[in-house]
Amino acid sequence: MQQKSQQTIRRTAPKYRLEIKDEARRQLKALSKEKCRNVGTRLDALQRTFSGDVKNLTAKTHEYRLRIGTLRVLFTLEKDLISVYAVKDRKEAYE
Repeated sequence: MQQKSQQTIRRTAPKYRLEIKDEARRQLKALSKEKCRNVGTRLDALQRTFSGDVKNLTAKTHEYRLRIGTLRVLFTLEKDLISVYAVKDRKEAYE
């Protein structure tokens, strides 16, 4: 009988705390399960390594966007806190 090798998935501790505002929560709930899961995966990576398609929206403020396909996750970054305030389609994100 062969033994199955067990893989250990090592997860690093988050570098950033994550806060999702009420409006962003409502927008997430309106998404399909697949899109919501994808956003969750990308937010997890953002929280751990600040990775992904991230762009600073303005030079003077701490506002950023994370691009996930046609969705835009808009957030602010203050020290170690990522505060998500909107999850919108790209056509509506910057209005």
